[in-house]
Amino acid sequence: MEKEIILSVKDLCVEYQADRGAVHAVSGVSFDIHKGEFFGLAGESGCGKSTIAFSIMRLLKGAASITGGEINFRGKNVLMFGKEELRVFRWEKSSMVLQSAMNNLNPVVTIGSQLMDAILAHEAVSREEATKRAEKLLALVNIDSKRLKAYPHELSGGMRQRVVIAMALALKPDLVIFDEPTTALDVVVQYNIIRRIIQLKNEMGFAILFITHDLPLMLQMCDRIAIMYAGKMVEAAPVEELMKQPAHPYTSGLLQSFPSLLGPKVRLKGIEGSVPDLITPPPGCLFADRCFARKEDCRKKVPEFEKIGEGHYCACLHKLRG
Repeated sequence: MEKEIILSVKDLCVEYQADRGAVHAVSGVSFDIHKGEFFGLAGESGCGKSTIAFSIMRLLKGAASITGGEINFRGKNVLMFGKEELRVFRWEKSSMVLQSAMNNLNPVVTIGSQLMDAILAHEAVSREEATKRAEKLLALVNIDSKRLKAYPHELSGGMRQRVVIAMALALKPDLVIFDEPTTALDVVVQYNIIRRIIQLKNEMGFAILFITHDLPLMLQMCDRIAIMYAGKMVEAAPVEELMKQPAHPYTSGLLQSFPSLLGPKVRLKGIEGSVPDLITPPPGCLFADRCFARKEDCRKKVPEFEKIGEGHYCACLHKLRG
């Protein structure tokens, strides 16, 4: 029996207004996340990963605007939410852990007060009850309750990141978005944080949208992975199938760009070239100029994102498989 779909993104399009015109940051992206699933969104910097996350949480501002598509949470379109529905959706239904934890914590307010504020803003409980819950939240991420009185600068980078994770879990949401949650942390701290995230997901049953450019990290923990390139989704598949039989040349290139910790030593291969101009994108496949498998029609025809296997989708005219 297939698990319930809690988030469904359909044909999402997002643009940023620039001096030269509109930057097509996200173009026709679609994917589903099931209850309790660990779903990864990978791709190089600037491909649109974080823009999708901010779109889901309705946090885009300034020059950014959603120009098309739907974002459905349990069957309701988030893009149509009014102020009160949006307030409930954020934190209670879906929460987000951003990059750079120090920048997401108020430097002049204690950790305890910031955790309690999230609880008191959404639930009618006493400060005493909020304090007890804040202590439990710190315990969830293996931080001593004495740290409730500490200020952010008194904690290490890893501890600050765990505080932000605790804050995201304060109201037991169904979906937690992690946007590069371990950036700038050393590998040992990174490992411990990721391991705890997985433990908490298994204990509490929430789904995860995990965003990173670190594909090897993602391969170790996700159920399914989607690959982004230049604002479009080019491949999505269960993690084991993506590792063994990638269908898109870009996915194959990414997998060959990272060393294997357990496999034989092989010469790494980079992906030559650069991402196309997203203000005036070229016709056909956006990856054509960098693709080792390209043919003449690649620069003329736009590939469709189509199903090629059970849970496996790819947008390529000349797939490596399927």
